[in-house]
Amino acid sequence: MTSHSQPKNRKLHLNAFLMSTGHHEASWRLPESDPQASTDVEHYKQLARTAERGKLDSIFFADSPVLFGEVGRRPAGKLEPTVLLTAIAGATERIGLIATASTTYNEPFNLARRFASVDWASSGRAGWNVVTTAGPDAARNFGVDDQPAHAVRYERAAEFIEVAQKLWDSWQDDAVLADKAEGVWGDGEKIRTIDHQGKHFKVRGPLNVPRSPQGHPLIVQAGSSEDGKDLAAKYADAVFTAHQTLADAQEFYRDLKARTASAGRDPETIKILPGIVPVIGATVEEALELERELDRLIKPEYARTQLARTLRLDPEDLPLDRQLPEDLPSEDEIEGAKSRYTLIVQLARREQLTVRQLIGRLGGGRGHRTFTGTPVQVADAIQEWFDGGAADGFNIMPPVLPSGLETFVDQVVPILQERGLFRTGYAGKTLREHYGLARPENQYEGAAVPELASIGLAF
Repeated sequence: MTSHSQPKNRKLHLNAFLMSTGHHEASWRLPESDPQASTDVEHYKQLARTAERGKLDSIFFADSPVLFGEVGRRPAGKLEPTVLLTAIAGATERIGLIATASTTYNEPFNLARRFASVDWASSGRAGWNVVTTAGPDAARNFGVDDQPAHAVRYERAAEFIEVAQKLWDSWQDDAVLADKAEGVWGDGEKIRTIDHQGKHFKVRGPLNVPRSPQGHPLIVQAGSSEDGKDLAAKYADAVFTAHQTLADAQEFYRDLKARTASAGRDPETIKILPGIVPVIGATVEEALELERELDRLIKPEYARTQLARTLRLDPEDLPLDRQLPEDLPSEDEIEGAKSRYTLIVQLARREQLTVRQLIGRLGGGRGHRTFTGTPVQVADAIQEWFDGGAADGFNIMPPVLPSGLETFVDQVVPILQERGLFRTGYAGKTLREHYGLARPENQYEGAAVPELASIGLAF
């Protein structure tokens, strides 16, 4: 496998993954938590300001077009994330704003327009986390009985991104003239149709939004299956991933950097950010007590139902005080969330966990690494993976919000700054600049432009 040498003077990239009252499923039951936080825009604005105070690269919202999990278990309502990001854009100045949107249950024109609009609303801070959306429940919200096959979803996703990028490039940067004296607003010679015809989409274009400040909003990808890694290698600027061990994270890092090079891209242009759930206390015992308190508040009957759904089993097949059954479905039989399925099974087998113990391990981060300790120990854990060729940064997943993010920003970030691992101020204004990425050139630069008068766009 191709090796990837680390550049000198690397700096961490830190993204805050925000979820209502926090990532731990029982966080909403703590006295400090607001069970209505998931629909409180001011709550999210304040979290974004906290992340910006810590000079983090970005904040991120996951999403799925389906009511997820058992509503008795944890806050289940979610605001549409691009709408939420637009509200947050007006309350912040520099922090990047990333939202999830599905390529399976959207159309390229609408989504390209939505993210270009967020990029304009935020002066160049928008990012799109591309997902293909697993599960039959989501499919049934869109008139089909089951999800498309895994390979088909990723094939559609690749073409979806290509169409979105063509639409973002359908306007030249200088297409808007705004020439009051001559009475000419725009130059039709610099706006084009894209005339895309592919297996999944037929889109004429152009987009009805001028090319946005970043040219293309940042592309993030979060699937770690073989198809997911191939998609990331070709298109992604950043990758959110989940690993439990340093060795697994290093292997993923080497593999994805090699795939990116094979796709003809500089491996430095893709940033790999494993998730980490930092449970932080002033002392180790204080951190452990917070972890124990959260785990005590888990209702195992809800958690077992969700685990059974992930493993394609009946809850009755998972006695709480026994290990996982031996005869689990193989990964080849899993059509959705393949990489997460494998991670959970490997964790349970490797550490010989009972179902009850596995539920506790998954309660904080659904398979992401949970680390419990002091601020210095959390900083050490981050640095070990960063220096060890396992990460370009981290997807920070506070178990409790807002306190977990505040503690990370106020107590862990200064340690990383003192060690020279993280910025002390923003050098740029756009999300691409935060991630050290160039603004994409327009793929149609210098190409002949179709006549726009025929589609009603004469100026």
